[in-house]
Amino acid sequence: MTDSTLAKATVFVVDDDQAMRNSLKWLIESVGVGVESFASADEFLAQHQPGRTGCLVLDVRMPGMSGLELLEHLAQRNMHIPAVVITGHGDVPMAVRAMKSGAIDFIEKPFNDEALLDAIRRAIAYEEQQRSSLSEHMQVQERLSHLTPREYEVMTMVTDGRSNKEIANTLGVSAKTIEAHRARVMEKMQAGSLAELVRMVLAVQSSN
Repeated sequence: MTDSTLAKATVFVVDDDQAMRNSLKWLIESVGVGVESFASADEFLAQHQPGRTGCLVLDVRMPGMSGLELLEHLAQRNMHIPAVVITGHGDVPMAVRAMKSGAIDFIEKPFNDEALLDAIRRAIAYEEQQRSSLSEHMQVQERLSHLTPREYEVMTMVTDGRSNKEIANTLGVSAKTIEAHRARVMEKMQAGSLAELVRMVLAVQSSN
């Protein structure tokens, strides 16, 4: 992960303890990352704009909606923000439950500053990876939309490992026709090799 990725990210701190919010804000900003802090989950939800780059740092136990309930709320609305959960010693089982709701790390109080910063870096790197995967997925979907029904059919058979001759026999056309279809599929999908085409198709299938 590059420094520019960190610089573009925002850490959203959600904690009802003002002293903790101020301390976290100072610590995170000291490594060049922007911070926005919120006194409650409801305050965060009221002000958050989906699609922004960054991660959550939140306390498990808060009055009103807890950190765990906030993660569950976000997951239900398909708003996946990587989260680092801060927990007291007695809250470890709750923190593990939070991990199952989408948190990617939890830090026990009292925590080491560098351990928290490392967790934040991992969360931001994870979010960048997810964005990159989503962008690539959308590009592949866009390319697929330009295939004709016959080209799509040929592509499916090609990526299943069938030869031009086998596909030609199945579709009742010449091998030369299949070669032409296959060339157009490779061009439209911007695939440099059969292996790359297979990877694209598998990636789309696994996310559907």
